[in-house]
Amino acid sequence: MASRTSLVRDLGDFQTPAGLINEVLRCLGPIGELWPRVLEPTCGAGNFIAGLLKLSPPPREIRAFELQDTYVDNARALLKAYPGNRVVIDRGDVFKVDLSSICWAESGPLLVIGNPPWVTASELGALRSANTPQKSNLKGLRGIDALTGESNFDIGESVWIKLMVELFHEQPTIALLCKTAVARNVLKFAHDRNIPVTSASIRKIDALRWFGAAVDACLFWIEMGSGKPVYEAPVYANLGATEPEGVMGIVRGRVVPNLEKYGSVAYADGKSSLVWRQGLKHDAASVMELNGDTEIMRNRLGEIADLESNYVFPLLKGTALFKGEIRAPRLFVIVPQQQLGEETRRLQQTAPKLWAYLSRHIKVFKDRKSSIYRGLPLFSVFGIGPYSFAPYKVAVSGLHKVPRFRAIGVYTSKPIMLDDTCYFIPCATPHQAAFLATLLNSPPCLRMLESMMFHDAMRPITKKLLQRIDLKAIMGSLGREELLDLATTQLRELGVEIDSAASWPVSLEHFLVERFAGPNAATQARIAF
Repeated sequence: MASRTSLVRDLGDFQTPAGLINEVLRCLGPIGELWPRVLEPTCGAGNFIAGLLKLSPPPREIRAFELQDTYVDNARALLKAYPGNRVVIDRGDVFKVDLSSICWAESGPLLVIGNPPWVTASELGALRSANTPQKSNLKGLRGIDALTGESNFDIGESVWIKLMVELFHEQPTIALLCKTAVARNVLKFAHDRNIPVTSASIRKIDALRWFGAAVDACLFWIEMGSGKPVYEAPVYANLGATEPEGVMGIVRGRVVPNLEKYGSVAYADGKSSLVWRQGLKHDAASVMELNGDTEIMRNRLGEIADLESNYVFPLLKGTALFKGEIRAPRLFVIVPQQQLGEETRRLQQTAPKLWAYLSRHIKVFKDRKSSIYRGLPLFSVFGIGPYSFAPYKVAVSGLHKVPRFRAIGVYTSKPIMLDDTCYFIPCATPHQAAFLATLLNSPPCLRMLESMMFHDAMRPITKKLLQRIDLKAIMGSLGREELLDLATTQLRELGVEIDSAASWPVSLEHFLVERFAGPNAATQARIAF
């Protein structure tokens, strides 16, 4: 039998306390007068139903679904205290119920209320749970996004989508507790699919207080109807606030946290003329990451790793990059390939010590759960290509709430690798890296990013966000002399002395279209600005 802990995780089981329910119902207004019908898609132990029945007047009809037998019994037992109620609690999986076919005794406006599961698809996969919606690419993700984190949606998000799709003909009001990230995703889904949302709002709640969960959460409230669709949501500090902190909306297909702040830097939101890359992903840190010096290195298992040195590179991880610990990385990483999909069996001849080392730890690689390695050669890594071996890079950590762009060079005569929590632009020369870092750290660029970042996201900075930085527009908003003075300082931090800003090329674009070479001439690539 599953433990209570795993059951809670499996079902996203956060029973809503009565105090929070009372605040939610008060926020929604005189529910019994506004909505004669109420649906709760995942009612749990029945706390919301009890709160609704205490209202004066209560809704005339309540329908609810719940998967767990114990909770169904608990919820039905609550009804004994309210004789004459019209409440139907069905045992059932909301994902297997056709909500559009519910037979209601009452007519009139419909309110959907509740607190659906707070668990992600990947967590359920790790638990081998059956508590999942039917698998489908609801968001129309392209192949690579569907394989990576883009497809790791919250189960609550699936509940939202089902409610909107199957109940749109009812023109319901839907008000559910959920992670704030889920609210954003749902609003964007509605926008992308032209689902008729006529109003929306986000009211923050203290999830740590109510659920002991360190996550940003809210009451997300939408109304669906035949009026003009509105894909904007005022954001309130709490359930009782009367004035919003700002308005979240969608601009050019992306959710923006504060439309007013965004407006002042919208000119910098475009398309990057340089391609951002993500760092190395291997999911085998115990074997692939080494520490020590260039003479004696050990893996995380404490074993000495005696390997061919041309397959071992200095490594910067997100936190070290953010802190600016870039001159002398403390970690090294094994890089068995120069590009994605390259056959690794050649290592038996070119690097026999490395092949033997990796073969001894083959179980670590076979146990990697990510599907991105499926069908690739033995010991494959992801996020590898000619760009990885560029001698200079401008990089930023995706995990931190404050963007800090760093220009980095070589260490021990080797290019520095970055892990997959980082994003970077490969550069041919220190001048390119210094100039780009200056542009990216400029106030207009940072304000633009701040206006578009969600600080509660697991990865506040993403490749999609970075690809929207219009470098030309930012360069045009800055004074040439000031820009080059700052770039000169960056250049000196890379160990390159330059007399003054006057020593830079007459055309700033000149050095941004130079070629750079990787480990060999075949890996040449052009950076186009």
